[in-house]
Amino acid sequence: MKTKLIAPSLLSADFGNLQRDIEMLNRSQADWFHIDVMDGRFVPNISFGFPVMKTVQQHAKKFVDVHLMIVEPEKYVDEFINHGADLISIHYEACTHLHRTIHHIQSKGAKAGVVLNPSTPVLMLEDIIADVDLVLLMSVNPGFGGQKFIENTYKKIAETKDLILSNNSTALIEVDGGVNLDNANKLFEAGADVLVAGNAVFSAESPERTIELLKI
Repeated sequence: MKTKLIAPSLLSADFGNLQRDIEMLNRSQADWFHIDVMDGRFVPNISFGFPVMKTVQQHAKKFVDVHLMIVEPEKYVDEFINHGADLISIHYEACTHLHRTIHHIQSKGAKAGVVLNPSTPVLMLEDIIADVDLVLLMSVNPGFGGQKFIENTYKKIAETKDLILSNNSTALIEVDGGVNLDNANKLFEAGADVLVAGNAVFSAESPERTIELLKI
């Protein structure tokens, strides 16, 4: 059975009504909560940290997928796990000791993912693919919501799938950026397992119905 998971990004939620939006996702067919953490250094924007994670931990009833767009992520992974992260993804471009950090995350009982920016080739993952639980392919340049999808992502999905299969890896493929009702099915058909959707969900007239449609 092909995996079709939807992970709405709380970056696009209404922060004045965060509990309401979390409870909506709990009711919906969403599979994961996607948490985008930005530090203003690795990416030009700043999002949120542990106070928001605490709210997510209190109210979210589903798998919590944390994407660290930060420098030196190894300094913070323990605290994110303590704040309820089920999976932590760190950028290949931001982590000098990637193998060590991936295994540290897993030793703490969480899943570990590696993220590639749009310009980073998939072959850079050759020596880590057998160790990770997930590969997150950025389909926009990280740092801001609402950007246009980069079409080269389809090619990168195929390359990632080939790398996973040739190394007997069990890693899932996640895609983040510009995902909407127009391209979701094509992304799943290309080999993606998990789609992150922010604006497409939270700016919709019916977010719950949009989540349903993204999974079809």
